[in-house]
Amino acid sequence: MAKRELARFLRARREGLRPADVGLPADRRRRTPGLRREEVAELANMSVDYYARLEQARGPRPSPRVLDALTGALRLDRAERTHLFQLAGAPPAPPPGPVRRVRPDVSGLLDRIPDAGAIVTDASYDVIASNPLARILLGGDFETEPNLARRRFLGTGPLPESSGREEFCRVVVSRLRRAAERYPRDAALAGLLRELRAGSAEFVELWESDPVHAPGHRTKTVPHPGGGTLRVNCDILVVPDDDQQVVFITGDPGTPAARALRELNRTLR
Repeated sequence: MAKRELARFLRARREGLRPADVGLPADRRRRTPGLRREEVAELANMSVDYYARLEQARGPRPSPRVLDALTGALRLDRAERTHLFQLAGAPPAPPPGPVRRVRPDVSGLLDRIPDAGAIVTDASYDVIASNPLARILLGGDFETEPNLARRRFLGTGPLPESSGREEFCRVVVSRLRRAAERYPRDAALAGLLRELRAGSAEFVELWESDPVHAPGHRTKTVPHPGGGTLRVNCDILVVPDDDQQVVFITGDPGTPAARALRELNRTLR
């Protein structure tokens, strides 16, 4: 265990976080940058004394459970989590579950590409961020039912029929199979898979076929909210550190689909 390097790493990550990054109110009385030790300890559900000793290179070797708690408290990405385990002299265990929060730089992309619908999905196919145009094209608010797999296989929320339905079903099952392999301890993902197996024979059949699909460019025909259809592109940007995907829905320049998306977007401003 590299105690001094571990202490420096924890201190640097703590000082690099702002209260708003972890859902805490801003405090103008802070005299030093970053979070306080007691705030990290509370977020990680451990004693302040224990965390302080880790930062002072005086603590015992932390267990994988403690390291995972610190990963969440300090908002570490996958590479940083692996580094944390290595510093502690512990073999990295499988991540406890998919990352279900969106980085600010990723969420900012959703509104920076003109006239494009955009969503971010985590490894379990929950929509964890979306822009207004995507919500119109894909069936409204994702607050009540954010999971696209439930929507598609169980009919728990609107999801417009498209020319790529069968392919999308295979893509969903392929991604969920890989997620189940990566996150065997995630209770929410296990619960989702139980629901899908119990409620959809189509899902079970596809699961048994073990489909393999890589993210990439797709062309689909989707219904226009005002009537008719649109031929759109679906392009995926992978966020590997968080095991997330950003899906952009666009029309080719100069096509009716591009003009329709532009007009829809204008109505939302």
